[in-house]
Amino acid sequence: MTELLNIVLVEPEIHPNTGNIARLCAATATRLHLIEPLGFRVDDAAIKRAGLDYWPHVDLYKHVNLSSFEKTYQPASCWYFSSKASRSYTSVEYKWNDYLFFGSETSGLPSYLLQENWDRCLTIPMPAGKVRSLNLATSVSIVLYEALRQLGKI
Repeated sequence: MTELLNIVLVEPEIHPNTGNIARLCAATATRLHLIEPLGFRVDDAAIKRAGLDYWPHVDLYKHVNLSSFEKTYQPASCWYFSSKASRSYTSVEYKWNDYLFFGSETSGLPSYLLQENWDRCLTIPMPAGKVRSLNLATSVSIVLYEALRQLGKI
């Protein structure tokens, strides 16, 4: 089995975030899954600009919805990231082929998904407590690099 990680963006809305995450995935040999509906077109010039000329190096998979993704993939290990969770992203042991789920910028992950997987929900602590959440691309970067650090990739 190939050693890689999977970033899953569920209904992302802001194209620069997705473009930045695509570039991050290209730089780290991480697979990117986009769950529709998207708040933009993947062929839009703005998203291409955010990903620069790295799009050919992105291992990209698009899925028409979460059900379609779940029918296609039955991942052994999934982690769900939410500002509503209480367990820190640093408190778990990541493994190759994990799926790291992030929700849309305005709504996060669907509540049913969090409820069904609460024991696998993680958060990025924000000690100052003055903001509700971090930027999506920032959050993905923080978590992905922690997983890669644990796996000895960086």
